Formats: sequence, C-alpha cells, structure tokens
Amino acid sequence: MSYPALFTTPGMRDFAEAVDAERQRQIAKFGDQHHPIIRGPHSTVLFQDLAEGLRRTNDDPAQRCWMTILLEEVYEAGAEGNLAKFREEVVQVAAVCQAIITDLDRQAQRPGDPS
Repeated sequence: MSYPALFTTPGMRDFAEAVDAERQRQIAKFGDQHHPIIRGPHSTVLFQDLAEGLRRTNDDPAQRCWMTILLEEVYEAGAEGNLAKFREEVVQVAAVCQAIITDLDRQAQRPGDPS
C-alpha cells in the first residue's frame, strides 16, 4: 500500500508502511486487543530502576548501542504513571525504532561494514 508523501524524515515513509502492514497482520491473527497499560505501582518502580541503569550505560559512548537506547526509552515509558506522558514516551520509543530501522537499511547498503 502506498501513502501520500506526508513525511520529511528519511526512511519514515518506509517505516510507517512496514508498521502498518505488521499491524494488519497482528489484527488479522489476534483481533483488536485490549490490555492494561501497566500492572501495579511495583512495576513502575522496577521500570524506573531499569531506566536509570540504562541511562548510566548510555552516558558512556563506549557502551551505548541501539538496544540500550531503545530499552531505556521502553523502561522510561513503563515508569510513567500519567497516561498522557506514557503516550509521549511510547512515541519516543517509536521514533527510536524508526532510527534503528533507517540505520539498519543504511548498513545493508554498505556491504563489508562491521555491525
């Protein structure tokens, strides 16, 4: 499926189309799902601790990688008790995912580059 050119970020259109196709597969397989956003206050404390640990890791350029960046964003979302702020954090997760996909696509175009 092709969409009008609404995006200005390189790779965003391909990313959005891939996400849309995957969501259609998920809906076909599982239907329209509804789950709690998070369960209990103990979960937010756990996510706060995990996010803090990854923040320290990501402060060190020698340790930082896409997975630690992504997980930090996911844990920050899980630590958020306010649903509007949780939504903002999930948008940040999606933005990091788009950056990862774009970087993967660039790496695939440069054979011989180390991963």
